[in-house]
Amino acid sequence: MITITPEAAVQIRQSALETNSQNMHLRIAVRREDDGSFVYGMGFDEIGEDDSYLASEGIDICVANAAKDFLMGATLDYVEINPGESQFIFINPNDPAHAAAESNKAEQNQKKN
Repeated sequence: MITITPEAAVQIRQSALETNSQNMHLRIAVRREDDGSFVYGMGFDEIGEDDSYLASEGIDICVANAAKDFLMGATLDYVEINPGESQFIFINPNDPAHAAAESNKAEQNQKKN
């Protein structure tokens, strides 16, 4: 359903240590806004009855069953946005913003050729 990169896994483990959450799952959440955009969230939580469980890069993940279709094929990464400034990003082929970014990238490549 969702893949965590090694870089993201390192940050998640560090955050779990800092917050004493090593025995909890990483909850990944997503909701679709009225305009179709996706809003993501994550934090440490207990797995619930209405959750799906998976693991990636040694990280235990829980996702509400209602959100799992939105996250199918997604990747959670931790990247440097600007020098010295890193953050988690979701690369999600189901997200309209991802499709728009891929379309813009393809248009730019066509202009170069």
